[in-house]
Amino acid sequence: MDIGGRRAVGLVLAVLAVNLLVNEAVPGAHLAAGLGLAAADLGLARAALGSGLRWGGAAAALVGAGYALAWLIPGVRQALPEGDGDPGRVALTVLVVIPLGTVLPEELAFRGLLLPLLARGRGMTAATWLSSGLFGLWHLLPSLGGGAANAAIAGTVGGDTAGTVARVVATVCFTSLAGVVLCWLRLRSGSLVAPLLAHWTVNGLGVIVAALA
Repeated sequence: MDIGGRRAVGLVLAVLAVNLLVNEAVPGAHLAAGLGLAAADLGLARAALGSGLRWGGAAAALVGAGYALAWLIPGVRQALPEGDGDPGRVALTVLVVIPLGTVLPEELAFRGLLLPLLARGRGMTAATWLSSGLFGLWHLLPSLGGGAANAAIAGTVGGDTAGTVARVVATVCFTSLAGVVLCWLRLRSGSLVAPLLAHWTVNGLGVIVAALA
């Protein structure tokens, strides 16, 4: 499946999740697709919004501090990939493309739908690892593509077959572990807002730092 197909699947799952939330708000309405997931199962309950904002804000602050530290270390700063330096395109990417095209559909799919569905028969611990592993595999094809980040990694591990395999394995492992952290935020806060904020901050600040580099 190409990147467009992956995004299409994510958007379909996002629509399902929104549909579930709408149906939950209507007394006596059946939940969409027969999944039986309520707003709380998806992490979209209004009562948990405050908790989601607090945990998400704390996670975003830690991510920001990490980026700032990386920027202050000359060796690390020089190793950062160079991104698009056009302010307009950077703003569009950070404020529109990343939140609507990546963060929202991925969080709704992996931490909103898959996590509670997998937990039904396997328990929440297994569901966390399974959904996070799938999240890592979701990034397999992008790791084979172009882009500043892939080019920077290729410059370190090489662009031959061995280097490509190392890049793919590293990407899948890293994003799988990131998925575990995002699941923890989702469960600890009770809200999907927490991993949404953390995920957006990681991707968005990454683009900004790359543009500054």
